[in-house]
Amino acid sequence: MAILNRMDWYDLARSTNWNPTYVTEGELFPPQLSGDYNLPLSAWESYDEPYKQTYPEYVKVQREKDAGAYSVKAALERSRIFENADPGWKSVMKAHYGAIARGEYAAASAEARMMRFSKAPGMRNMATLGCMDEIRHGQMQLYFPHEHIAKDRQMDWAFKAYDTNEWAMIAARHFFDDIMMTRDAISVSIMLTFSFETGFTNMQFLGLAADAAEAGDHTFANLISSIQTDESRHAQIGGPALKILIENGKKEEAQKRVDIAVWGAWKLFSVLTGPIMDYYTPLEHRKQSFKEFMEEWIVAQFERALTDMGLELPWYWDIFLNDLSQTHHGMHMGSYYWRPTIWWNPAAGVTPEERGWLEDKYPGWNDTWGECWDVIIDNVVDGNMAKAYPETLPYVCNMCQLPILGTPGKGWNVKDYPLEYNGRLYHFGSEVDRWVFQQEPERYAGHLSIVDRFLAGMIQPMNLEGALAYMNIAPGECGDDAHQYAWAEVYRALRAAKKAG
Repeated sequence: MAILNRMDWYDLARSTNWNPTYVTEGELFPPQLSGDYNLPLSAWESYDEPYKQTYPEYVKVQREKDAGAYSVKAALERSRIFENADPGWKSVMKAHYGAIARGEYAAASAEARMMRFSKAPGMRNMATLGCMDEIRHGQMQLYFPHEHIAKDRQMDWAFKAYDTNEWAMIAARHFFDDIMMTRDAISVSIMLTFSFETGFTNMQFLGLAADAAEAGDHTFANLISSIQTDESRHAQIGGPALKILIENGKKEEAQKRVDIAVWGAWKLFSVLTGPIMDYYTPLEHRKQSFKEFMEEWIVAQFERALTDMGLELPWYWDIFLNDLSQTHHGMHMGSYYWRPTIWWNPAAGVTPEERGWLEDKYPGWNDTWGECWDVIIDNVVDGNMAKAYPETLPYVCNMCQLPILGTPGKGWNVKDYPLEYNGRLYHFGSEVDRWVFQQEPERYAGHLSIVDRFLAGMIQPMNLEGALAYMNIAPGECGDDAHQYAWAEVYRALRAAKKAG
């Protein structure tokens, strides 16, 4: 019996909409879950997914991917890659697993919402495969770090992080709950798959896989590559949905969802990816600065994607482009100074050679961030370690849940953007964060940041020790300098040579 070409039957087989008779359309597709855009089913039936795949094809490809990733892991288990890796690279893995692994499981729920409640048949089919993707990603990124727990307690945060009150995880949950867990199916497709995955994570995973291979960690490189090829497929779910909304006069609603999600994704990237690329990665392995990577792979790609869709660049695009040179430096310094409150060991990344590289990539770095690092360096070199650790918490933004930043030096520009709502004063780190809050204040109002909880007396005792207990950071899990302050010996030698000369 002849087998039909897939494209001869695919569109017919996946067009599974029907006119319900036992229930109303509103009961079959509740607006709160499906999206209340007042568009008929016929409009959603025009959804045309760019990546068409059948279930047998999916299973075959995924089996091959799993075989490859797990085979490489088994072959390299005795190579002691983890033990011999640069401490900065170990921190990259710890930060990634903690921030991402359980988030992948959450994404499976988001895909399931599109799979069940989207009115677009093509989206339901793609989301079915996407849901299985995300379950696979979560399982792999919990299994791979598990073998290292006996060697390093911080690796346990791959599983533990999302169950804690650690400040970075509060920020991650706040963002992912917003775009994945509390939105209708169409909004999820726009905010998660188009804005976050197409705009950010797809390129992030490509870069991370390349960095892992450069660092000699081929197990991690194969794992991330295996995941990225899934992301590149289901990240395309949101594009056709955007097209339908725009064609049916819903451009404003679509634009707003893109603008909200892109800003939140950027803030998370600035605290995770930026420091990894510009500070944690050993100097000899750095191919691009974070800013160069963002401008080439994220900014350029996203501008093209928005233009192709008929959308505008977010109204804050100039603010975002300016922040590419600044924000992640502040996030890195904050994470390093408050290192006991994170689950990995940040690499300072400020040897004279590294500072030269930073100055070359970010002209003026030494006169801004460098001056702050001079103080930390002097305290460490002088043995004043108490001054190299925090005594309390920084103030954080009530939207992104990350520290409010400014650029140090002569252009010191830290600013609070306050807003009073229902008798409570909220504080924001930028006009964009405040704008996001104002779009749906009822969605965000009432949430207490880690500092709000501290000031409300929910953290006892009211000091760093009490904060660590509240964040569920046990002894042996607190972050500290990745290289055990080896970089300080370089500055001691320079100081001694200067005195002698």
